[in-house]
Amino acid sequence: MNRYDARFAALREAGRKAFIPFTILGFPDRARCLASVEAMLAGGATALELGIAFSDPVADGPVIQQATHEVLRTGFSVRDAFALVRAIRALEADIPIGLLAYHNTVAARGPARFFSEVKEAGADGVLIADLPPETAAESAAAAKAIGIAPVFMASPLTDAERLRRIGELAEGFLYVVSRLGTTGSATNFDDQLRATLARARAATKLPLCVGFGVSTPEAARQMIALGADGVVTGSRIVEIIREAGDDFPAAVLDFCAVMRRAVDGTA
Repeated sequence: MNRYDARFAALREAGRKAFIPFTILGFPDRARCLASVEAMLAGGATALELGIAFSDPVADGPVIQQATHEVLRTGFSVRDAFALVRAIRALEADIPIGLLAYHNTVAARGPARFFSEVKEAGADGVLIADLPPETAAESAAAAKAIGIAPVFMASPLTDAERLRRIGELAEGFLYVVSRLGTTGSATNFDDQLRATLARARAATKLPLCVGFGVSTPEAARQMIALGADGVVTGSRIVEIIREAGDDFPAAVLDFCAVMRRAVDGTA
């Protein structure tokens, strides 16, 4: 059983939901990124989602785009990202670690080499944000061949045929996009998302974790009420790291603890 399956099985048995924080590897630098991840773990993260910086992050909103470009300007490379993942894995043996990458990053190294490096670094899954399921068979097969879960996104516009294809390829969990657009904060979610979750539930037995705009405890509670198995939060965490100065570890820990209680229904 891989770490995703083990963690989500434990959550189901305990009647709990998942909280998955996100940040960009290397933001704002290697040491502070590692410290922010330590704070996420201490705050109760169920799993981690970590972005590999890329020059044209089309799925990301302005907060994460800015952080990504700052990381790239420091010269932080894909090799550096994998080295940092190894350090993060050393912090916690059992937590699932997912990487968010873009197709050019994978293609530049070749899928077999890329996923081998992912495995060696200690990560468990990869979401390629700009790779549609219709062209993902080779990449998904290369990932699965060495025990890496190919994670996919579904949005309100994902039709039944594409959901069926995702259901055939995906492992780990399904990242359900709460709304159309890019990552960032939002305030209103509605029956459209409930319908998206219902269609996704019919297409896969994987856990459904909602991201894009889930930046407050209220939003997290709403996602769970609409039928999600967990939430992914990124932009707000990047903002906290940027805004809190030297106090960012405590601020990240406090935020994650609040979000953890929100998805568990205890706050």
